[in-house]
Amino acid sequence: MTAFRRTPANGRIDRSKPLAFAFNGKIIMGYEGDSIASALLANGHTLVGRSFKYHRPRGFLSAGLEEPNGLFTLGQGPETVPNVLGTTTPIRGGLKVKSQNAWPSPNFDLMAVNSFAAPLFTAGFYYKTFMGPFKRSWMFYEPFIRKAAGLGAATQAKGTTRYDSTNSFCDLLVVGSGPAGLAAAWTAGRAGAAVVLAEQDSMVGGSLLSSKLDVLEHWRTATLADLKNVRVLTNATVQGLYDHNQVVMSLGENRLEVVQAKTIIHATGAYERPLVFNNNDKPGVMLASALRTYLNHYGVAPKRRAVIVTNNDSAYEAAFDLAEANVAVTVADLRSELAAHLLAGAAQRGIAIFPSSEVADVLGGKQLQAVKLGGRHAVTIECDALGMSGGWNPAVHLTCHGGIKPKYDDAITSFVPGGFAEGQFGAGAILGHFGLQACLRDGLTAAEAVIKALDLKMPKSNLALPVTRDYAPYAIEDAWQPREPAQKAFVDFQNDVTLSDIKQAHQEGYTSVEHLKRYTTLGMGTDQGKTSSVNALAVMATLRGVDIADVGTTTFRPPFAPLTIGAIAGRSIGKHFRPTRRSPLHAWHEQNAAVFIEAGLWQRAWYYNWAGQDPALAYVKEMQLVRSGVGISDVSTLGKIDVQGRDAAEFLNRVYVNGFAKLPIGKARYGVMLNDDGVVLDDGTTSRISDLQYYMTTTTAQAGEVMSWLEYLLQCHWTELDVHVTSLTDEWGGMAVSGPKSREALASAFPKADVSNEALPYMGVKDISFGGTTLRLMRLSFSGELAYEVHCPANYAISLWEHIMQASASLDIKPYGLEALASLRIEKGHVAGLELDHRNTLDDLGLGKMASKEKPYVGKELRFRENLQSAERWSLVGLELLEPDKKLRGGAILFASSDEIKGHGRGYITSVTWSTELGKFIALGLYNGGLKHEGEEIIAAFPLKNEQARLKIVSPHFIDKQGERLHA
Repeated sequence: MTAFRRTPANGRIDRSKPLAFAFNGKIIMGYEGDSIASALLANGHTLVGRSFKYHRPRGFLSAGLEEPNGLFTLGQGPETVPNVLGTTTPIRGGLKVKSQNAWPSPNFDLMAVNSFAAPLFTAGFYYKTFMGPFKRSWMFYEPFIRKAAGLGAATQAKGTTRYDSTNSFCDLLVVGSGPAGLAAAWTAGRAGAAVVLAEQDSMVGGSLLSSKLDVLEHWRTATLADLKNVRVLTNATVQGLYDHNQVVMSLGENRLEVVQAKTIIHATGAYERPLVFNNNDKPGVMLASALRTYLNHYGVAPKRRAVIVTNNDSAYEAAFDLAEANVAVTVADLRSELAAHLLAGAAQRGIAIFPSSEVADVLGGKQLQAVKLGGRHAVTIECDALGMSGGWNPAVHLTCHGGIKPKYDDAITSFVPGGFAEGQFGAGAILGHFGLQACLRDGLTAAEAVIKALDLKMPKSNLALPVTRDYAPYAIEDAWQPREPAQKAFVDFQNDVTLSDIKQAHQEGYTSVEHLKRYTTLGMGTDQGKTSSVNALAVMATLRGVDIADVGTTTFRPPFAPLTIGAIAGRSIGKHFRPTRRSPLHAWHEQNAAVFIEAGLWQRAWYYNWAGQDPALAYVKEMQLVRSGVGISDVSTLGKIDVQGRDAAEFLNRVYVNGFAKLPIGKARYGVMLNDDGVVLDDGTTSRISDLQYYMTTTTAQAGEVMSWLEYLLQCHWTELDVHVTSLTDEWGGMAVSGPKSREALASAFPKADVSNEALPYMGVKDISFGGTTLRLMRLSFSGELAYEVHCPANYAISLWEHIMQASASLDIKPYGLEALASLRIEKGHVAGLELDHRNTLDDLGLGKMASKEKPYVGKELRFRENLQSAERWSLVGLELLEPDKKLRGGAILFASSDEIKGHGRGYITSVTWSTELGKFIALGLYNGGLKHEGEEIIAAFPLKNEQARLKIVSPHFIDKQGERLHA
């Protein structure tokens, strides 16, 4: 029967520091340095959970990151974290550990009834539930399948754990601190390279930590102490590798670090492969390397007897170490001929070897009791543990993240990297080199390549290498399937994928490895197929009658190991999910009773309390201020782009639909730009400051996209143009001074600047010096009244704003907010709101006549597609509410008065406001046929509120159609 014990001396745990933690409500004692797995094994807990599909009893398979079975939920309440690997998580005092996928307990799990229904849960069973036996079978099955799906349960309570992310740079990133990685880091660091050594374990050493040789431990600690220019990171798992050697690495559960490395050495090692035989999933059946690790790293060993079954030489290291720890060991080797040094070593330690033998079955209920051997030696052996070794799978995953497919290596019966990206190198077991001396040589060779790539000099001193016997060559005989029939031979332990499932997938035509993966769920668990994939590929290759190399592998993607969503999100939660942007005038608005509203990423002043506490009344009062006197509004959020260069005029002429080549200095012009597909991208004004300099403004919403678009055009299409574009959105603040008295306000604020109609006419621009800085005055109007914009460096914005208000106090100037600003532009018929939604053309918005007929511009050709020129396309209209007792809502669907009110209608309302000029609700909208229906009555329907209202189609220009106010 499966049983483990704590050895008297082995391991790297600190026996002077006992720790108590809770497992399923019971107190367990361990030591500092123990993992959850090692502490549970030492305390007799070999059954720790149940499998995903059949709820079969499961124990630990491995001792590392590849573990498919030993997943736990840690903590309680809001700090609950599911799916934590017990094999890699250190214990700590007070830790609360709970089994998963078992209710009420792993020892008695009611869902184990699934084992009796196994014939119903074969490969692809969830796909087949879509099909029958009834027409809507899936609708019946779905709730039950979803309820049973998943591993662990995440909490919905808000926790206090803080997640964070950092960025760093290095000359060399060494992934893995085994003998190859440690040798490479020592050498490159001594050459002067800035090195990061990333180790996923809590200690540096990799495979060295599983060895009992004192000489290796001495070399490990001495080399670690002698590192120079090396930043050593433990509990650091490289999760993803991206272009240009950018790496994302998790540091524990709570932090991500993005590393930009000039070079990378992959020293990620290899994972031992299980063997496939009947009942190979019972608790007590483990990887041979795991038994060795628990013994030498944690001081935990099988109580009396262990059986090792193998097809390769490496398992004998575990057998020898176990025997020297007073464990009776029997080795069943599938091979008929064994190397002399293995036979001699076994005889020296009293180990019985059965060649040409395999495991026929594992006996026992909820744990291993005995092993039944088949082949040449058909015997049954009672034992505490069964260690299996089917070879080693190099950890090639990171090398594949850039799209490089691995290649099959017959010598090791597994896959090795198919190559490395520029600036990347491999060393050690990842290359299929499993001997200690070979790994050390690889590490030194990779370091030399890095040193050469970085143009550094080799260190004068040489790394002292340990002197040990290195058995070579590594010998293995492939063994993909049991030679005897097996009812429950598992390939993927976490998802309960058996040998028969793979055979069924082949029979049903799912022979591609990608189809096999999805049809059977093989390799789709938290372990991502680290122990199961190669066995599955080999079985499918055999069934198809092709070589394993021809079958290929599935696609390896980040993350490499289980990763919490919190670590990915970092601080980007709640209000930090997206950056919050604030105008340089934000503090003034706060101090002066502004009410804010989110406008995209920006916090903008919605309305001010001077106008009232109710936004519906306040914005109307602010509109009246602008129409009759003078108001000031914050427009700092507008995109602001500096365009300079000898070809700046030509560049703008190509970008905008209207002409900019001949724009005079000191003048601004309204312009519209299109996407490649002829649809409106954005509008705004651009001013010519000098022969070679222009100042572009964009809408707030499109500032970033326009900047990216301009850079793209210059870098990818018009590389011959001498033009530079620079975003000034955050560097400059802006304020609009609007209303019939706005010229008087500016004249009071800047008495030395001539702002008369002659000196600064409509669309005029001038820079003036004031208060030790440069201000830009632009005669522009967004509101339809006489208006100006004043732009200045952001750090002067508040003082300039206050100066204008103080200088114009006699004019009763007051601030107005975003709601009034938007409503004023609706009255004027300006398109700047939801009309610019990347679906509308120039003609849709009534702007087609402004486009040049002679010059080329972006989007010109596709603008004239037949469908875009249809007379029945929707286009901009004004709308007046004819029923004062009803509401007019943005987004309402528009119908002709004779239409049945259903479907998508003939258009929709884009913007709504109360008009202070007309004394009624008005709107802008898009309607099929546009203004050819002017004067007609239509219906606006808002199905969400079950509302309908009668409207009249009018011109979208509700006030000052001749522009007299603008030119006043």
